[in-house]
Amino acid sequence: MGKALHTDLYELNMAASYLKRGMTGPATFSLFIRSLPEGWGFFVACGLEAALDWLAGLRFEDQDLAYLADVHGYPAQTLDALRDLRFTGEVRAVPEGRVVYPGEPLLELTAPLPEAQLAETYLLNQLTYQTAVASKAARCRLAAPGRQMVDFSLRRVHGVEAGTAVARATAIAGFAATSNVDAARRLGLRATGTMAHSYIEAFPSEEEAFRAFAADFPERVTLLVDTYDTPSGVDKAIEVAGELEARGGALHGIRLDSGDMAALAVDARQRLDEAGLRNVQLFASGALDEHRIAGLAQAPIDAFGVGSKIGVAADAPFLDSVYKLVEVDGRPVAKLSTGKATLPGRKQVWRTEDGDVVGLEDEPGPEGAEPLLVAVMHEGRITAPQTWEDARDRCAADLDRLPEGQRSLKAEAPVVHTSDGLQRLTEEVRAVIRRRELG
Repeated sequence: MGKALHTDLYELNMAASYLKRGMTGPATFSLFIRSLPEGWGFFVACGLEAALDWLAGLRFEDQDLAYLADVHGYPAQTLDALRDLRFTGEVRAVPEGRVVYPGEPLLELTAPLPEAQLAETYLLNQLTYQTAVASKAARCRLAAPGRQMVDFSLRRVHGVEAGTAVARATAIAGFAATSNVDAARRLGLRATGTMAHSYIEAFPSEEEAFRAFAADFPERVTLLVDTYDTPSGVDKAIEVAGELEARGGALHGIRLDSGDMAALAVDARQRLDEAGLRNVQLFASGALDEHRIAGLAQAPIDAFGVGSKIGVAADAPFLDSVYKLVEVDGRPVAKLSTGKATLPGRKQVWRTEDGDVVGLEDEPGPEGAEPLLVAVMHEGRITAPQTWEDARDRCAADLDRLPEGQRSLKAEAPVVHTSDGLQRLTEEVRAVIRRRELG
C-alpha cells in the first residue's frame, strides 16, 4: 500500500474541497517549532530525508481510493483528481544536522494548495520527532565531551520504524554506534552489543558465562559485570582477560549497568589498571540521559549506552511544532489567534555573529550573514539529498560554534531577531485582516 493515507482526515477533506473548487494556486506553508523545552538551548534539524522521500513518492493507490469512496463517500470527481495528484512543488529547508532555534522555519514548502495541504501531517510527524531525538542526543554529547555514545533505544521506542529513525538521528548527533541491527544494515552504521543479565544467569556461574562468551566472540569481548556483585564481576573479567591474552586475544571492555556508577567506575578502573589492563574500556548504561551523563563526566567511563530516555525524548516527548499557511496565490496571510499568531510571507533565516535573523525571502540579509534555508526540492524532485554522514558533519560544526550559554543543560532560550521588512509586512497584513474581519 502507498503512503498517501499517512495523514489526518481533515487534510484530505480540505484537499478535496480545494480540488472541487479549483483552488489550485500556489501556496506556501512554513514549518517551525514555537518554543524550546525547559533547559534546552537549541534544536538539531532532523527528519528531512524522510519528508522529501514521502513528497517525491506521493500518490494514491487504487486501494486508497477505494477506501475513501467506500468508507468516506468521496465522489468520483474527487477520486479522479486524487488519482492524478503528485507533488509538483518546491521545498526550501534547513539541511539536516544544522542547529536551529524557535520560530525559525525548518522548512518552507510551495506547491498547488491541495498538494501543500496534504503534506502537513507527514512532515510534522517526521521532522518533529526526529528533531527532538537528534537534539537530545546532541545534549548527551555535550554533557560528556570526548566520550563515545551508543544508541540503545530500540526496545523502548514506540515502534520499530521509530527505532530506525532514532538510530539515524543519534548518528547525526555524533553517536558512534547503535544496538539496532536492522538500522545499522540499512544506514551503514556500526552495530554493537554485549550481553544481557539473562546470559549470565543461564550459566552455572558468572565466570563460566564470561568464558563462554569470550570463546564464542573472541574478537569483540565486552563483559557485563554487575549481575551479582560488581567488584567480584570485575575480578572475574580480569581473570578471563588473562586467559584471552594467553590465546592471543584481548578483553575489549566491561559494562556497568547499575549501582553507584561513578564509584564503581573508579574502583573498576583501578582494578583493571593494577592488572595491566589499561586499554580495557569502561562502558556504562542504564536509564541514562544528558543529566546523568553530565554527573558521570568526571568518572573514568569511556562510553555510554543511551536508550530509554533518548528514544522517546523523555523530558520533551513532543515539540510544539506547526505547519502554517503564510502565502496563497501571491497574497501573504497570517493568524491572529492569541498565543498562536503567525508571521506572513515566505522567509529566510540568516545566521550572524550577533544571533539569527528571520526575514523575508526576497529581502537582503545582514552583511556577512549565512542563509540557512536552501533549495532541496524543485518541481517535485529532490535536488539536495540528505545523508546522515553529511548531516553529522554539519551538526559537529554547528555544535562547536554554539555559544556557551546554549551548550548548557540549563540554557536560556536564545533571542531570534525579526527583520524590519518582515515586521512591516506583519503589521500591514494584520491591519488588513482586522479591517476585513472586524470592521
